[in-house]
Amino acid sequence: MQIISSNITWSEAKVTSSERAHLLRQDAATIWLTGLSGSGKSTIAFELEKRLFMSGHVVYALDGDNIRHGLNRDLGFSPEDRTENIRRIAEVAKLFNDAGIFVVTAFISPYRADRSMAREIIGPGRFIETHLAASMEVCERRDPKGLYKKARAGEINNFTGISAPYETPENPALAINTGLLGLEDCIAEIFRVVRPRFHKE
Repeated sequence: MQIISSNITWSEAKVTSSERAHLLRQDAATIWLTGLSGSGKSTIAFELEKRLFMSGHVVYALDGDNIRHGLNRDLGFSPEDRTENIRRIAEVAKLFNDAGIFVVTAFISPYRADRSMAREIIGPGRFIETHLAASMEVCERRDPKGLYKKARAGEINNFTGISAPYETPENPALAINTGLLGLEDCIAEIFRVVRPRFHKE
């Protein structure tokens, strides 16, 4: 996105990323959970946040619904608003990562182009795209918020999987079938990828 502000200058920090990593004993990254509504994004994000925290790591989870209560409360669900939603989240995740903090995001983020944008903003070396690959049938059967039922009744517009598309990741760092694996196994799969970023004492 083009910067429209004028008379601004980037100021360099006096604390480096490597210094922050050394202090916090971790190489920060963003675990970007993507998948249909009902695929387990929020459940996994908050459990992963808890497990990382309990194992001594600094981490913060960004959840799609929570963010729309504040930072992105002005956005709807049109393709344009979805793109801006993801752009803002990626910028926030980048700031957290620059501070040395792990980020776990739980956003449908249905468009490949938007996830590619997020990867570029955060940085390819810090972006761990994780597809929660539960089938539509599994997600709709769960329907934890009753959203699929409302979407099929025409009460929700632009609902991913029903009246709006979901573009499956082509080369995610992880693809986890949450329709087959339990929560413990899902967390273990993500830990396997993230563990090399933990500094040894």
